[in-house]
Amino acid sequence: MTILLLSGIGNTGLPLARLLQEAKQSFLIASRSPAKLPEPFKGVAFDWFNPSTYENPFKADANIDRVYIVGPPVLDKLPQTKDFVELAIAKGVKRFVLLSAAGTPRGGLLNGKVHEYLAERGVDYAVLRPTWFNAVKQGLVASTVGNGKIAFVSADDVAAVAFRALVDEKSHNTEHIIVGPELHTYDEAAALLSGVLGRTIIYKHLTHEEGKALFQSVPLPEDYAIALLGLEKQIADGEEETHFHAEVKEVGKVHLKEYFEANREAFVA
Repeated sequence: MTILLLSGIGNTGLPLARLLQEAKQSFLIASRSPAKLPEPFKGVAFDWFNPSTYENPFKADANIDRVYIVGPPVLDKLPQTKDFVELAIAKGVKRFVLLSAAGTPRGGLLNGKVHEYLAERGVDYAVLRPTWFNAVKQGLVASTVGNGKIAFVSADDVAAVAFRALVDEKSHNTEHIIVGPELHTYDEAAALLSGVLGRTIIYKHLTHEEGKALFQSVPLPEDYAIALLGLEKQIADGEEETHFHAEVKEVGKVHLKEYFEANREAFVA
């Protein structure tokens, strides 16, 4: 058994790779930039926008039977993802674990259609739906979520659920809502980070148009920016808080302050 990690140098991919390595599980990382993987990891070239690369992982390892999917950075993720999944099934893959988001239900935007496709395709699968938050850069965090509360979850906690979904003998065949251990507004999060860094971190409440301009400056396509703004509106309307209070959920262990303390250097300008 070999586990394939798509976009393996992302926020959850590297923690997942470390867990697999510690467990002595065979795995392969596929990335647009395999040369940039930190030691001791090695990988193969893979680009969602270049279908000719889809076979590269299977050429490198004929024993791949499970795949961790971080989809392409586009609004409609289904076309490319479906093409790859069908190829993977033909190559002998039996299980797929998809990284989605708490604000993206089955059949919805972004990964929602992929979620629906996997559930109806008849393959073994799991869909991870963690809560999410924006990164802090240059002493400023800005969003349109207002005073909405978020159960900030760490990438390590998401990776831990992904690990189980990939290696458990019995496939989960369900979705996992993954939340952090407590709720915070962005103002509260900025205050916590300010205390850890010893300098003031400002949270700026953005209007819809300001948020759209921010996303497009990344740059992101307009339709993708609008979809992300829709997710932020869900937070503003209290949907992330609803996930935190759901009866069935995975609760992470890492508190937000602990995350900031452990990753302090990443936030130092």
